[in-house]
Amino acid sequence: MSIMRTALPLVLLTGVLTGCAGLQKTDWPTCAAVGGVTGAAIGATESSAYAGYGALLVGGMAGAYCWVHGDGDEDGDGVPDSRDKCPGTPKGMPVDANGCPPVPVAAVVEEVVVVKEETIVIRDVHFQFDSAKLTAADKTKLDTIATRLKTEAPSAQLRVSGHTDSVGNDAYNQKLSEKRAHSVTDYLIGAGVPRSNFVSVTGAGESHPVADNKTAEGRALNRRVEIQINR
Repeated sequence: MSIMRTALPLVLLTGVLTGCAGLQKTDWPTCAAVGGVTGAAIGATESSAYAGYGALLVGGMAGAYCWVHGDGDEDGDGVPDSRDKCPGTPKGMPVDANGCPPVPVAAVVEEVVVVKEETIVIRDVHFQFDSAKLTAADKTKLDTIATRLKTEAPSAQLRVSGHTDSVGNDAYNQKLSEKRAHSVTDYLIGAGVPRSNFVSVTGAGESHPVADNKTAEGRALNRRVEIQINR
């Protein structure tokens, strides 16, 4: 019986202090109350006269232990003070794992860029060798371009330039490039593009190649018309 009287108080006291170590500082009154009951039980093992002293002593020890070793949450945001990097957060404010209000994500505003100047290169209209005549397939492609010009740039200034490959002399190619520029312009006007939109129609001859004139494929690409759009 004497062994039980000695061991039991130690077991009860250890249990209380261990339980209090995991509590919040704000729970110290509860911890002290439990300690008081335990202390009373410990005192009663000796004598009923010691129950009150045991309650006071162990209750005080348990409350103090909880206060010193417990991890508080002073601002009540649910994050223990030991991990709270933003103490004093207003009540009810959402916080992250560090106890800090989440950083608002800046809205991404997509800027609309209005193209003031653009050049349409009519690469799919490949004039036949030594000719400014448009084929049926060429006219179909130009119909698509005319629709775009009327829809996207109804009042734009248009500058049309014709180009040739390097076969033939410069003077001849210059005249041929002008014919090609006028051929495309006349067709676009006939398709509904206002004549007043065309501020210039010129030929550049063979002076501005975009591909190698030594190959048939390159020469075909150089036989082209470009439309510069200024909105």
